[in-house]
Amino acid sequence: MSAPTSEMTFAETLAEHGLSLRKGRADCLQVNVGYACNLSCRHCHLEAGPTRTEAMSRATMDEVIALARRVPFASVDVTGGAPELNPDLAHLLTHLGPLAANKATGRIFRTNLLALLEMDGRDALVDLLAKGGWSIGASLPAVNAGQVEAIRGAGVFEKSLDMLHRLNSRGFGQGAGLELHLVSNPGGAFLPPAQASATRTFRQALDRRGIRFDSLFVFANVPLGRFHNWLERSGNLGGYMDLLRQRFNPGVLCSLMCRNIVSVGWDGSLYDCDFHQAAGIPASGARHVRDYLAHDEGAAIPVGEHCFACTAGSGFT
Repeated sequence: MSAPTSEMTFAETLAEHGLSLRKGRADCLQVNVGYACNLSCRHCHLEAGPTRTEAMSRATMDEVIALARRVPFASVDVTGGAPELNPDLAHLLTHLGPLAANKATGRIFRTNLLALLEMDGRDALVDLLAKGGWSIGASLPAVNAGQVEAIRGAGVFEKSLDMLHRLNSRGFGQGAGLELHLVSNPGGAFLPPAQASATRTFRQALDRRGIRFDSLFVFANVPLGRFHNWLERSGNLGGYMDLLRQRFNPGVLCSLMCRNIVSVGWDGSLYDCDFHQAAGIPASGARHVRDYLAHDEGAAIPVGEHCFACTAGSGFT
């Protein structure tokens, strides 16, 4: 079947292929602790940055912890913004981590590296993550200083490598059970390279700097928030959406992350994924963390045009 035309919506594209997007068994609890961030990256779908004040309260964190106690999740995933900027982060990590059913790989902490490097209490947080067996998902757009600094600002590349060295020295990425994963997004209105070739590039470049990591994930930028605004201002929005449509891959639908994630916003609102949170599309089931009682397998997942980014090429799986 041919690629969807520029007039087709994502919902129409699914129908054209005889497909539907429905919830599977929710085995990952994703928690966004706020939109505050020390960076204002162009590709950020949440428009996180230094001026954002939304932050998860300790009371909402306790509701998240209560959810993890009453509903078994194989893994928990803590993200932001820059989660390091939430003053109650340690409370959440301390109580949420032990509730992940999969003790080997069930805890993920996401960082842009610079926030972790420059925060007060950095060493205490890294110790907490290490002792709790958390894996770290570190965003590093590229291994070229110019590309990284075009997205994140002058001096950010070397500081990011400094934090990676510090994580290595604490045992992350060294093959001893503390995993360090890198995440890369393109710098413009194009799709990322194949993950295998990108991994080789990252390993060669970082090996020369004495840095080790477990794996690299490459993802397309989602046309929401700050990235959508940039696409529109630069005249690239139509072309980028056409590119995503042309690369639509029906084979990834069954393993999309939205099928298996319960995504909790900073205020306790529930979403089917972090991108739906950015788009303001509420979850297909319960709307607040305090109301979530059971997995709603088979429920239809609402969709939007940004979903084309998750189904382009290898997709968000």
